[in-house]
Amino acid sequence: MNRFFTLFSFSLLALISTRSSQYDGVWASETESLTRFLLESARDAEFLEWLKRVRRRIHEHPELAFEEKLTSQLIRNELDSLGIEYEWPVAETGVVATVGSGAQPWFGLRADMDALPIQELVEWEHKSKINGKMHACGHDAHVTMLIGAAKLLQNNRHKLKGTVKLVFQPGEEGHAGAYFMIKEGSLDGVRSIFGLHVDPSMSIGTIGSKPGPMLAGSGRFSVIIQGKGGHAASPHRSRDPILALSMVILALQHIVSRETDPLESRVVSIGYIRGGEALNVIPETVEFGGTFRFMDSESYSYLKQRIKEVIETQAAVQQCNAVVDFMEDKLRPYPATINHPMMYEHAKRVGENLLGDENVKQSPMTMGAEDFSFYAQKMPAALFWIGARNETTMKSVKGLHSPHFVIDEDVLPVGASLHAAVALSYLDNHAEKIAA
Repeated sequence: MNRFFTLFSFSLLALISTRSSQYDGVWASETESLTRFLLESARDAEFLEWLKRVRRRIHEHPELAFEEKLTSQLIRNELDSLGIEYEWPVAETGVVATVGSGAQPWFGLRADMDALPIQELVEWEHKSKINGKMHACGHDAHVTMLIGAAKLLQNNRHKLKGTVKLVFQPGEEGHAGAYFMIKEGSLDGVRSIFGLHVDPSMSIGTIGSKPGPMLAGSGRFSVIIQGKGGHAASPHRSRDPILALSMVILALQHIVSRETDPLESRVVSIGYIRGGEALNVIPETVEFGGTFRFMDSESYSYLKQRIKEVIETQAAVQQCNAVVDFMEDKLRPYPATINHPMMYEHAKRVGENLLGDENVKQSPMTMGAEDFSFYAQKMPAALFWIGARNETTMKSVKGLHSPHFVIDEDVLPVGASLHAAVALSYLDNHAEKIAA
């Protein structure tokens, strides 16, 4: 599947390059100067200080999935001050704002709003004020960059040849907020969408992505193994669920190492185990769970089937019973994030114009997951990483979801201007084609 997408993407990109060459002169002459003006405007000292204030207020008050009431209110207050109309609530706390004439084409820009259940360990003036919650994945920056883009677009609304939809989305962290935004119809009529995600390993002023498969799909499972408890000195009178669990964990690894083509990307990982409280007692039950990752629907179905079979069979061998729950009623599985080649190429070209060719990188595919994938299933979409590291002041990289996670706030004007430039140039190009 991955090899097919690679060949398809390169073939389509070659076709795009050939057919779009006739527009290059027009695009460069009419859009290039405005694109750079957007970055200059966003880097203005007053604009940058405003972005920092917005981001720090969000960072100080992190909210978990579908609880983003204060964040949503802050967004609406900023939109009100800019004179931008919006729809709210969408998917409980989401906001969808509109800049432009209201006419087609419609283009989407997306930012996720939710935080993580992590205790922040970074000591600074604007540390999280909410115990056990932290913006450890940069969603505070994502919201701020999109608010910044809203201001840039509103200031240049007379130049928009269509409409930009600003999608402030709840519940990305495991709760499929994008799915519910789509389900409520908030993206009906949107033709394409673009998103950014901060990357603390990439330098400020750089972006990266790839056409085709970019991020994995993800599923989850939780399991209870029921045995028969007893004294640890008499194991023959018990049915040991811990022994069954140990066999299950080993057997699950064989799904990838012995059943999967080495050229296919799949993961099965155990994330937690709970069972037993005393050193000399075999417990009645043990509970464990984990995640599995995949790049296509066929792999998803196969992994789900085999995980269930392996767990139930291995438990039965040890005379125990296992109940496997894939939790799909609470935590919807994410499909793989697949960048549309045409949207990828468009955003790449805007990024090269804005930041320079050398600062637009080809990123490798990873097995992380993002609910931006639901948008990519509905319409042409592209998700890009944006560098948030100052190599001078940030000597070591603290990854996403770390309690030590930090960003350099100079990423904010870069992201705001890139959002705005991608949207504005998309409308320019597609309005011309519609008119033609």
